[in-house]
Amino acid sequence: MSANVEQNQRPDYDIELQRIADYVLEYRVESREALETARHCLMDTLGCGLLALRFPECTKHLGPLVEGTVVPHGARVPGTSLRLDPVKAAWDIGAIIRWLDYNDTWLAAEWGHPSDNLGGILAVADHLSQKRVAVGEPALTMRDVLDAMVMAHEIQGVLALENSFNRVGLDHVVLVKVASTAVVAKLMGADREQLLAALSHAFVDGQSLRTYRHAPNAGSRKSWAAGDATSRAVRLADIAMRGEMGIPGVLSAPQWGFYDVSFAKTNKDQQLKPEAERHFRVSQAYGSYVMENVLFKISFPAEFHAQTACEAAVLLHPQVKDRLDDIDRIVITTHESAIRIISKHGRLANPADRDHCLQYMTAVPLAFGHLQAEHYEDAFHEAHPIIDRLRDKMEVVEDERYTREYLEADKRSIANAVQVFFVDGSSTEQVAVEYPIGHRRRRAEGMPLLEEKFQANLATRFPARRCDEILALCTSQERLESTPVHRFVDHFVI
Repeated sequence: MSANVEQNQRPDYDIELQRIADYVLEYRVESREALETARHCLMDTLGCGLLALRFPECTKHLGPLVEGTVVPHGARVPGTSLRLDPVKAAWDIGAIIRWLDYNDTWLAAEWGHPSDNLGGILAVADHLSQKRVAVGEPALTMRDVLDAMVMAHEIQGVLALENSFNRVGLDHVVLVKVASTAVVAKLMGADREQLLAALSHAFVDGQSLRTYRHAPNAGSRKSWAAGDATSRAVRLADIAMRGEMGIPGVLSAPQWGFYDVSFAKTNKDQQLKPEAERHFRVSQAYGSYVMENVLFKISFPAEFHAQTACEAAVLLHPQVKDRLDDIDRIVITTHESAIRIISKHGRLANPADRDHCLQYMTAVPLAFGHLQAEHYEDAFHEAHPIIDRLRDKMEVVEDERYTREYLEADKRSIANAVQVFFVDGSSTEQVAVEYPIGHRRRRAEGMPLLEEKFQANLATRFPARRCDEILALCTSQERLESTPVHRFVDHFVI
């Protein structure tokens, strides 16, 4: 390898990039389950964005960088009157989607939220659809959007199955950037060389550190990080479409490539991995597996590792609501990932800190019977000291079976159990929930509730008649797929 460097022999594109490019350019989505799930994902993701518009800390970030900018055929930000260039529109859409931590989730060696990619997909598709119609060409349709969503989910999710970016200190939004780059480049009409070039630039970028998701630095950047990533993807795809050369050995170049620079060390002891372990492991072909198995957050705007703990707490609420001051201890039995990511003690500094705290997300529904986005705000927290008193009484323990089945391909459970013990020696039963309402195993139960969630989120932004029109369109697979993208987005403009 060093001889190639010394002789300056330019390599072929890394095989990992070639596989992604060939998948995006050649694969045809034929799974009806994947397309129907993508439709539900579209509804849920946009609904989460609409709900986030109620929070000033989110909306302060929205809009053009230069006030008064006029963009011909500009992409629209749903729930607003904004019309922006596709790069900033992707940032804004991505930010509102992710702000409340309420959109879909994928859990594996790396976790993340594949619907984050919709920020770039919808911004580019809306802009291109308007532009095409203006010159007499056919518009892009929502089937193009659904196809792009399936592929973006697949790229992000399959790369996450066996490759842990968090263990080397990197944030999962690197996979949003990569997946979005691939699918938006295709929407723009990229050929194979242009698509490979765009992907290479996505990896050569410096990648976000995870520190803004963890104590002691947890903060609101985690709410706009994915918007930033999908926006960067649009910019990189545009650069490649203008003919910018790629970096073929971006992953594998010795000393200077992604593997040696960013993937070679563990963040625990900073020891180098053996060279053979630095490359990505991809054990299955790209298809539609991830969209078919994606997890939805239906009941709670909470980090997904806590979803079943919240559900268990709601079930226990009637037994404990009148005995909160008599509680001696609360035992949460969980899986290793939840302990590593969201178990924390001590003062919680801000809403972003609270919605990534297992104990906080369990205490609120135990005390109040439900959990919603407003419960993370400073005012609610300060008004209810019982939350921190309950947190102080919590013990978090690992169940090895929960940890094992979290990673098993035929299960992928996200199990938690909660039990409350009182000072008089009595206790509740242990309430265990192994699969959350948004899991594939509970689709029949979950999808009607997801549509109710979408209806409720629509009503926060639009009058009743508009809500009915949007719901009728989104609940018809055939009608939605044939709708021009810009006409679809028209329904969401204020």
